[in-house]
Amino acid sequence: MKITVIGAGNVGATTACKLAEKDFANELVLLDIVEGIPQGKALDLWESAPIEGFDTRCFGTNSYEETADSDIVVVTAGLPRKPGMSRDDLLDANTKIVKSVAENIKQQCPEAIVIVVSNPLDVMTYATLKVTGFSPERVFGMAGILDTARFRSFIALELGVSVRDISAMVLGGHGDSMVPLPRYTTVAGVPLPEIMNQETIDRLIQRTRDGGAEIVKHLKTGSAYYAPAAAVAEMVESVIKNKNRVLPCACYLPGQYGLEDVYVGVPAMLGSRGVVEIVELDLTAEEKAALHKSAQDVKANIAKLSF
Repeated sequence: MKITVIGAGNVGATTACKLAEKDFANELVLLDIVEGIPQGKALDLWESAPIEGFDTRCFGTNSYEETADSDIVVVTAGLPRKPGMSRDDLLDANTKIVKSVAENIKQQCPEAIVIVVSNPLDVMTYATLKVTGFSPERVFGMAGILDTARFRSFIALELGVSVRDISAMVLGGHGDSMVPLPRYTTVAGVPLPEIMNQETIDRLIQRTRDGGAEIVKHLKTGSAYYAPAAAVAEMVESVIKNKNRVLPCACYLPGQYGLEDVYVGVPAMLGSRGVVEIVELDLTAEEKAALHKSAQDVKANIAKLSF
């Protein structure tokens, strides 16, 4: 098993670290265009192997040739947000970067499963699909797990309970119009609306939508990376171990939920073939309208792409 992480910034390097420490692959390649950065970080990571006890060999490179025949490719390349920026503000710059990345993936890793992390995530995943020409089952984005984790973490803080007892679901685009679903969110099996008033739920939903911006505001020169990296690791594990876990991911929809030719966050079963199945939840009219509104926001940005 060979995994490549493209982009050796905070997100890429942290993702590489988590994947290596979990010993998912024989070989892990960290690629970046900046000379020396991926080489140094990969070497540092490999030197931690005797302490952490993993055998995944870590290599850094500036050449896509070193990524050849990777089984899984994680795309983190792109510019991070700065305070006051939305994910959509990165559209033009990151489209150029991701399109170049996708062309190289197509050439060097024609059988790979591709997980996209670059922002604006849903649009960059769509661009990756179109440039690679891969089947949609092999190209999906990390978003829902991160958004759901944020929602769960805020609920845990509010209630003073363990995050392990909280299950949640967030649909839609990875942005301001994401759709957290309180009806499908439980604490030890108890639906959230039964133990928390609507005002508090609404406040936590808004904090979830602003979760990335809140971190950007603190960091000032970058965006989140620990939680995104953990989300990628969870997805990779389900694929490599063929666990068929149902996880919220940015998936291509050819008709589910009444949506076509768009990437949005939905629950999906992930296995060795990538997206094995998209799970359709029974939504209320209000929830479905919110999901369609979020999808339209994504489509509006997709329309700005040129191939």
